[in-house]
Amino acid sequence: MLKANDKAVLVKAIGRWSLAALVINSIIGSGIFGLPSIAAEMLGRKSTIAVLLAGAAVGVIMACYAEVASQFTQAGGPYLYARVAFGRLAGIEMGWLLWLAQLAAPAANANLFVVYLGQFWRDANRPLPRFVILTVLVGALALVNYRGVNAGTKLSNVFTAAKLVPLVLVIAAAALYVSRHAIAPGSQAATTSGGWLKAMLLLFFAYGGFETALTPMSEAKNPRRDTVFALFTALIVCTVLYTLIQWAVVSTVTDPAHSERPLADVAQLAFGRAGAAFIAGGGLICFYGYLSAKILAVPRVTLALAEEKDFPSWFGRLHPQFHTPYVSILIFSVLVWMLALFGNFAWNVTLSAVARLFYYGAGCAALPVLRRKQPSAAWFRLPAGNFFAALGVLICIALITKVDLGGSLILVAVIAAGFVNWLAVRRTRTLSDSTPL
Repeated sequence: MLKANDKAVLVKAIGRWSLAALVINSIIGSGIFGLPSIAAEMLGRKSTIAVLLAGAAVGVIMACYAEVASQFTQAGGPYLYARVAFGRLAGIEMGWLLWLAQLAAPAANANLFVVYLGQFWRDANRPLPRFVILTVLVGALALVNYRGVNAGTKLSNVFTAAKLVPLVLVIAAAALYVSRHAIAPGSQAATTSGGWLKAMLLLFFAYGGFETALTPMSEAKNPRRDTVFALFTALIVCTVLYTLIQWAVVSTVTDPAHSERPLADVAQLAFGRAGAAFIAGGGLICFYGYLSAKILAVPRVTLALAEEKDFPSWFGRLHPQFHTPYVSILIFSVLVWMLALFGNFAWNVTLSAVARLFYYGAGCAALPVLRRKQPSAAWFRLPAGNFFAALGVLICIALITKVDLGGSLILVAVIAAGFVNWLAVRRTRTLSDSTPL
């Protein structure tokens, strides 16, 4: 484990249920508040089935990650898995893709936080208030996580519980409304194979983000066991929740395809304007909770890169009092703040979406390789693991063909940066270059 000045060491503060909450918090973000309308526009009532199928597709990826993650106790997540399975260059490339994708995703959520806040405060989107809001949002979370992983974990737990309340309320509102009224006629969208694949791509990303929670494993109490529990718990919770939310929208809203705030519309039908306002406030909690999960977990990617001498050593410095990778936390927070302030929502989402498919595919491909390299290392062994690994890779390849090429230049730049990084450090050696982790 990395030390700073031979004094500070990482604190193991993340337990089983906290890790499960962190995975859920890392998945549920802005998408749940907007995707139901887009999915309804693409597939109509069949969008509920698509949400369920997307959960199954992501379940294949998460199952592969569960076995792979159960072999490690170090920080790094997908970076670490690729490095051990395929070598240093692959690891560095996955580290860059993971880090930058997870910079963009919370920045996009911070953007939407300001947009939703505009429903309560009209001036929120003006330049000066927006600057202040984003600075306070990111700065407060950076301070909490700077002062200790225990505080950051507790805050993530609170946000996870808080964000589930309005989502469950939407489902209850829909059930109440349907019990008293006829089911809304909904739209009859034309469904082609291409339309299904595009909808699946969109929904696939709504389930993404779980990999973020796998990065701070140096601070987990029992990482090899708890990652398996956390991943499957989160998969079940999010699949059930997302499917019921989609059902709620298409069953109650008359024209869900053109609803700007589908969840608020459902709540308004059952509980009036107060219900809609409550759900809008719930959106703010979801966005900020998602941001809290990322600021807790993602700085551990650069910590892991520094531990393996793939990044400058100061990324791995630990605070002598708080035992946190404070340099990585501060750098990550500043970059998120800058992307939120100067980037736009579409640019941030594109970067995150393109990168995810690559390291999801790499994580699945690592499963059979690690079985050969470390045959007894896995705490959990996935039945028919090689089949699911191949299926996961094929799912990622199929979805990559539907990604908007507008993100390709960003992807090339990220891969080039990773290659330059590898050229700069390739002559240095670390323990993992010669022995299994």
